[in-house]
Amino acid sequence: MAVQTTTAPGRFTYLHIAIALQTLALFFQAATAGLLLSSSHGEVLHSVGARVMYGASMLYVLAAILAWRPGGGSLRPVLYACGFLVLASVQVVLGIAHMSALHVPLGTLMFGLSVLALVQVLSTTPGVSPLRRSR
Repeated sequence: MAVQTTTAPGRFTYLHIAIALQTLALFFQAATAGLLLSSSHGEVLHSVGARVMYGASMLYVLAAILAWRPGGGSLRPVLYACGFLVLASVQVVLGIAHMSALHVPLGTLMFGLSVLALVQVLSTTPGVSPLRRSR
């Protein structure tokens, strides 16, 4: 019995939501990093955001595995998600060690990679286009 695993046009999957949540959490981390320097509440917000970001990275791995298994498609999204979880783990260790010289550039890289992954997933989904192309 065949199982259809494609989504209807205009619908978002768990993978879309997981990557969007991860990207939003990373953006929040960038904002609270600035608050860290100027406010006493910045450290608390940045610490809470770090936990949310790490949880979002784990959710991204889970969503990628769930999206991969039913259709037996490419393993590439799962590898990307696992790689991102490794980067998030390194980021947490660097943050705890107060190694800002490595923590800040890695955070910037992670945000850029997350945005790229989000755009890639949205652009490969039929009916969902993040960027309108003019003809």
